[in-house]
Amino acid sequence: MIIDTHCHAGENWFEPVELLLHQMELNGVSRAVLVQHGGFYDNNYLLDAAAKHPGRFSIVVLVDEGSPSASDDLQMWSERGAGGVRLRPNSPSEIWRKAGQLDMVVSCRAEALDPVKFSELISDLPSTMPVVLEHFMGARPEDTDTKDGYKRIRSLLKIAELPNVYVKLGGLGEISYRPEVLDAKFQFEFTPPIVEMILEAFGPSRTMWGSDYPPVSNREGYRNALHGIMDHPSIVDPQQRNQVMGITAAAVFRFL
Repeated sequence: MIIDTHCHAGENWFEPVELLLHQMELNGVSRAVLVQHGGFYDNNYLLDAAAKHPGRFSIVVLVDEGSPSASDDLQMWSERGAGGVRLRPNSPSEIWRKAGQLDMVVSCRAEALDPVKFSELISDLPSTMPVVLEHFMGARPEDTDTKDGYKRIRSLLKIAELPNVYVKLGGLGEISYRPEVLDAKFQFEFTPPIVEMILEAFGPSRTMWGSDYPPVSNREGYRNALHGIMDHPSIVDPQQRNQVMGITAAAVFRFL
């Protein structure tokens, strides 16, 4: 079972969910997590998609953190069937606590993540509350300059000491520069060892794959994003591959 833990869909922004389902069917992906895209707080389309396709989707909503009703809104979406909420490390602490009270998964936007402050935040929350860091912990292509020994990435790996924190591995196009001249055979000129570093720190049981569809279509494409992780040379054991590609996500996002 393959689960894609990071997809976007919508009526106006991005693509309708039917196009995601088409990609899933083409590539043998059985289930997916629909994550609300930034700046949009009406989560009805995602929840309706989950109701229309029972068992296929788990929903991660977004709330307007500046609204006085943010906590009530989160509770309302939870009661509607949302299993998670998308937050930032600097989101208001009351929203983080409300997510914990509602037993929701947090999909955490990890840009500019400060490992010390983040560890303090997580330590004050329920230890059973799953927190999933998006996009390789916020790693960027410019972080892959080997002259500093991947200093920023190594500092982020200290977060692995928190047992309820997980990481989404996206398509390798998120951390690799696209070649200026494309060969017929798909490949990047250089892919840094960030997948290996994350797997060593977190292990397969706290690592999962998320395509970032449809933005991935402007990078390497859905199929290449899938196989970039599924066929990665650091994941040769079949049980570890199954863990990263589906088992971990099934447990965290509570797919039955």
